Amino acid sequence: MNEYDSLRVQRALSARGYACTDIMEQADVIFINTCSVREKAEQKVHSFVGRLRKLKNRKPSLKIVVGGCVAQQLGEKLTEKFDHLDIVVGTRGVDAIGDLLDQHEWDRRQRVHLPGDAPEDIPYEHGLPEKLSAKVTAPVTIMQGCNNFCTYCIVPHVRGPEKSRPPDHILLEIQALESSGVREVLLLGQNVNSYGKGLGENTSFVDLLRRIQAETQLLRLRFTTSHPKDLTTELMEAFAELPMLCKNLHLPFQSGSDRILARMNRNYSSMDYLRKIDHLRRICPEMGLSSDVMVGFPGETEEDFQDTLRLMERVRFDNLFSFQYSDRPMTQSVNFPHKIPKSIKTRRLTQLQALQARITLEKNLAEIGKRHNVLAEGKSRSGDGQITGRTEQNRAVNFSGPLSAVGSLVRVEIKEAFSHSLKGQLIS
Repeated sequence: MNEYDSLRVQRALSARGYACTDIMEQADVIFINTCSVREKAEQKVHSFVGRLRKLKNRKPSLKIVVGGCVAQQLGEKLTEKFDHLDIVVGTRGVDAIGDLLDQHEWDRRQRVHLPGDAPEDIPYEHGLPEKLSAKVTAPVTIMQGCNNFCTYCIVPHVRGPEKSRPPDHILLEIQALESSGVREVLLLGQNVNSYGKGLGENTSFVDLLRRIQAETQLLRLRFTTSHPKDLTTELMEAFAELPMLCKNLHLPFQSGSDRILARMNRNYSSMDYLRKIDHLRRICPEMGLSSDVMVGFPGETEEDFQDTLRLMERVRFDNLFSFQYSDRPMTQSVNFPHKIPKSIKTRRLTQLQALQARITLEKNLAEIGKRHNVLAEGKSRSGDGQITGRTEQNRAVNFSGPLSAVGSLVRVEIKEAFSHSLKGQLIS
């Protein structure tokens, strides 16, 4: 989501004559897009903005802008702490950055822009993308906000309530991306399964997927993130029904303990989750699965943690994003008793990540000898003239081939497997 918002800022500033630079000392505007889901990410924002003071002193005309979730969360507290910070813009005010910069150029005053949660306060159409890059893949936000209020999560408080974009606007954006060379689109939302609520035109998320299949020429389509409680049979069947839709799903489970899931306000049990995974694999046996999981939630016992490990062994995810619980402002869990000591959280996370590393490597090794359609995305970081791409299941594959293959689906046979990637041989 932040990557997409950063692209929106890039478009807005490009329209005003700005161009991106990789050399920060040359910049006229530095835009810092922030995340506050984890405490560590928020701490990095304070550290980075603080370090920019020296650069601002050397170049007083430099304009420093902080956007995203930390901006929405802290607002004026940021400008009070950092007098060299020029603009703070919340999650629902990204489209105003150009105007805010123009105003600042006029009077040099610090500004804090935090639009409210009401639907009329959320400007959501932000123009069509220009040809800013030649990337093969691109994100497109279809909705923002969340109505779930998990007890540990700050997102509803900084992103606001769910608001879906009209499908016609989404289609126009995807078609514009196609014309600039994009071949794969990743649909974004805090809970894409809820897409369509409040639009007043009887459009569901599956309806949107079907329209994209019918009205675009994309090679591939992905989406994230889904909430298990809203994963319907109709959406599962879409993976088999729509050729464009990749066989890949990111479905956070957070904990394998029903007691902890209830305290998190997740509104499903571990058995509910496993039933849906089993049903999905019956519909689409080749489905690739990734997930989010948290350790050390307040009150998590050793048995609760073992339940999480057992669920991981049962599902065998291809990839897993794992975190230690940390208190976030405005959330209910801040006031929960029985906080877990840092040493225990660290030990549990290490154990969990070791288990997932073993599972991921075993699953990658099982790919050797298989053939996959791979979307070639560009030069591999490994060098040696290799191309990098991904399978439908979102596994990274490096292989030797001509640059002319970039942007195309190519057939690759897997020859080697590593912890985080595969190596293949181009067949066609």
